[in-house]
Amino acid sequence: MSAQSSPAHEPEEADLPARAPLPNERFLNREESWLQFNERVLELAEDSSVPLLERVRFLAIFASNLDEFFRVRVAGLKRRMATGLLLRTTGGLKPSEALSRIATVADELARRHAAVFHDRICPELAEEGIAIVRWDDLARDERTALRKLFRERIRPVLTPLAVDPAHPFPYISGLSLNLAVTVRNPEDGHTVFARVKVPSQLPRFVTASPNRFVPLEDVIAAHLGELFKGMQVVQHHVFRVTRNEDLEVDEDVTENLMKALERELLRRRFGPPVRLEVEDTITPQVLELLVDELGVSDNEIYRLPGPLDLTGLHAIADLDRPELHYRPFVPAEAISAEDDLFAVLRERDILIHHPYDSFATSVQRFVEEAAADPDVLAIKQTLYRTSGDSPIVDALIDAAEAGKQVVVVVEIKARFDEHANISWARKLETAGCHVVYGVLGLKTHCKLSMVVRQEAGGELRRYCHIGTGNYNPKTARQYEDFGLLTADPQVGEDVTDLFIHLTGYSHQSEYRRLLVAPDSLRRGLLARIEQEIAHRGAGRAARIRIKTNSMVDEPIIDALYRASQAGVPVDLWVRGICTLRPGVPGLSENIRVRSVLGRFLEHSRVYEFGGGRRPEIWIGSADLMRRNLDRRVEALVKVTSPQQRRYLSDLLDLAFLDTTTAWTLHSDGKWLRHRGEVDLQHHLIAGRRWRTVDDVTE
Repeated sequence: MSAQSSPAHEPEEADLPARAPLPNERFLNREESWLQFNERVLELAEDSSVPLLERVRFLAIFASNLDEFFRVRVAGLKRRMATGLLLRTTGGLKPSEALSRIATVADELARRHAAVFHDRICPELAEEGIAIVRWDDLARDERTALRKLFRERIRPVLTPLAVDPAHPFPYISGLSLNLAVTVRNPEDGHTVFARVKVPSQLPRFVTASPNRFVPLEDVIAAHLGELFKGMQVVQHHVFRVTRNEDLEVDEDVTENLMKALERELLRRRFGPPVRLEVEDTITPQVLELLVDELGVSDNEIYRLPGPLDLTGLHAIADLDRPELHYRPFVPAEAISAEDDLFAVLRERDILIHHPYDSFATSVQRFVEEAAADPDVLAIKQTLYRTSGDSPIVDALIDAAEAGKQVVVVVEIKARFDEHANISWARKLETAGCHVVYGVLGLKTHCKLSMVVRQEAGGELRRYCHIGTGNYNPKTARQYEDFGLLTADPQVGEDVTDLFIHLTGYSHQSEYRRLLVAPDSLRRGLLARIEQEIAHRGAGRAARIRIKTNSMVDEPIIDALYRASQAGVPVDLWVRGICTLRPGVPGLSENIRVRSVLGRFLEHSRVYEFGGGRRPEIWIGSADLMRRNLDRRVEALVKVTSPQQRRYLSDLLDLAFLDTTTAWTLHSDGKWLRHRGEVDLQHHLIAGRRWRTVDDVTE
């Protein structure tokens, strides 16, 4: 049976009994669920059991997450209003109502975030000899050193912009930090407004002396007299603007996608404002001027204690204080360095679990050895996001220069990585790689690599990697992901067909060990949910368990509600957004939703169907969102090894144990944290020392 054909027990539509309509209020609000995810991140910053500098990092992650939320989600709601699309959200709110609710919740979270920084983190850092201070707190020798720094390194890159009849209000770029300055001419008493942009190229927190840091804007503010000589500085206030930075490119009418995307990236800098952050000491007069010039509404103004923009706390979190960090660990080697990689894959599939298993000695080694192997004829690869100095890209370039056929599907529309991916695409093309940008109208999000090798007997064999995460060695140390390395002929045939689909005009919809979006993934998942309902109805064991980043797709959620109503136990491990409402009598009392956050970003996607001894398990790139199922090329691969299926099932078991620390979603939409005896990620670190996935399952 192919992955796309109907399961043996899939009922025909005509045979299904009439179903009662599901209640209208069955979906939680998507935007509020996203903010609740960020609240869970904030709870980690508040958790005294987490090492101090890791809590500092969680503060920075919260800040950058909130930035992205406004740049994309809030911007999308505002665009919907501007274009007259006033459809209600899945939570039942009009866009205006959703924006109002967002403003209330986001303001509460932003204030709580600032309070954690000032009232808890800063005092605890001070106890450890690390101080984040303001200019007035500096000693004389520190101020002297910073004055020298200002003259030599800061002042040359500053450009004060005055506002008067000859100088219009300047453009304020998104996420830039700025000083709103009022200066007075002492001769005629006339006041003028000016803006000074805080340079993003310089450190967010400047070192005043060893382990003592001051915000860069404080250093600039202390030297405004040097920027406005002969004038009196009346007042200054820090502010920050967030703009709509979502891209819109109509591929159907675009002849050259890369050039169109570059134009759109330039235009994105001038997107309309969606948030104005100001220090809570700002005067009404200056705030009124900013509001008028930027065109923001009252519910888009966020008054916070300074310093603003705590994304820069990553630099503080990176301080070399091992006792204030998570304990380091050495990832296991899924394949021994002494073993012939291709020989091992001819014998068995290898399941890799990052970061517990090393990316460098598995996936990276796979591509690098293929590039260097004279028996390898071709390498085909998808790239969605990768690192700035990518060994994967370097290996692909080496392979092309060695005369191998190298095909790379680069997704140049990967949000906020567009510039980097355009750069990679050009670098790969220059080296002689065949670079394509995927299928018209779809993002290529699947994580695939295929190596075509001529074996000793002359036969061609295909070796493949299918993953849940990007080919990025840096994030592979921070993101939890799975990957499958295999020489299975069925997978090789599937991946070959999929690459032909991505690079040519083939419309492939039938696969063997893959489920592929947008053609068959949704249909395949829905069929398997229906199959579990049928099993339950026939008195057989049934169960559905899913690990995903986001659960917002309405047809999938409705199918899971139907499964719950039929008595099928459904366990959902959702890292971020979840609009499914669990625990509602008569609707979802058989559904449990958990979230695990911690040292690593839970990023993998696992789909398990079946309550018997041999459940069907899939891993891959797709979350349960409409964009993943309908507007992207995604791929799930079926895991066939009994040991590897057992490992994945045991992992899902662990996440839902009462003794495991996790957040549980309740029917009212609230997430409550349960502190158990087991930290799932630390448990996996301890269990992975000198062992592989297959060792763990023996």
